Amino acid sequence: MNNEEYIVGNEASGDRADKVLASHFTQISRTQLQVLFGENRILRNGFPMGKGDKLLANDRVTIHFFEKKQNVLVPMAIALKILYEDDDIVVVDKKSGSVVHPGNGTGEDTLVHALLHHCNGKLSLAGGELRPGVVHRLDKETSGVILFAKTDEAYLKLVKMFSQREIQKEYIALVVGIPPLRSGSIKQPIGRHPINRTKMAIDPKGRTAHTDWKLEKAFSGNLGPYALIHCDLHTGRTHQIRVHLSHIGHPIVGDATYGYKNQLKTELPLRVFLHAKKVTFHHPIKNTLITLEAPLHSDFSDIVNILG
Repeated sequence: MNNEEYIVGNEASGDRADKVLASHFTQISRTQLQVLFGENRILRNGFPMGKGDKLLANDRVTIHFFEKKQNVLVPMAIALKILYEDDDIVVVDKKSGSVVHPGNGTGEDTLVHALLHHCNGKLSLAGGELRPGVVHRLDKETSGVILFAKTDEAYLKLVKMFSQREIQKEYIALVVGIPPLRSGSIKQPIGRHPINRTKMAIDPKGRTAHTDWKLEKAFSGNLGPYALIHCDLHTGRTHQIRVHLSHIGHPIVGDATYGYKNQLKTELPLRVFLHAKKVTFHHPIKNTLITLEAPLHSDFSDIVNILG
């Protein structure tokens, strides 16, 4: 499907363009139509038109569809822990150390490669051939719940839901020290670090960032003071929780990038101990409320156990 043309009849004269086209082109979802209008790919008599424009009899409407994209990545048979799946979305419990999608220096062992195999190639390509299905990300060492879109309609709706903060994300972090308060709210803007451009930093000119936190458990044994912190994200900035917790003096255990100094003396392997515990959202197509939770992984719970 490349281009489609439609001549407006007398029965549709005076009606809104989006309603007329949705009725005529039943194979196109309303979400896809909105994207086509927004990209000026719907023309009336050769000129771009808006979705709210009124059509007139004998108008020639042309729709220029996006070219069908093909997967350029090789599916790989890598074990996955699936928390939820249907025809529109798939939700994975990501393990620490797994990269979400290909980029500079990555191999063919990303989460996307594994999902292409699991889903027989059925992931949305609306976000690009190198990021099929990706609607949000977790850092390499962060574990836990992550969503992917299998259809373009689900992708577009999930991206919109994330941007409008309609998806609730909850995290657990193991931090150095015990906060003097039981809970708090961090509202500090985040931008690129002025010197190390791979890092983020508190920046008055950065983007608004908001993290609420509460103390889950305090550890004050022989290994030193540590705490489990529950975090609710109201925004989704890069490295947001890591930057915010470091800013209040409690860097995440294992996170040398943001202030961890190898304080915890243990023979167990360390990583950035941040876990995406829970996500709550309305299904992008069915509109049903979904809550999914991933328990702490064994490497995380082992550290918690030795702390007490």
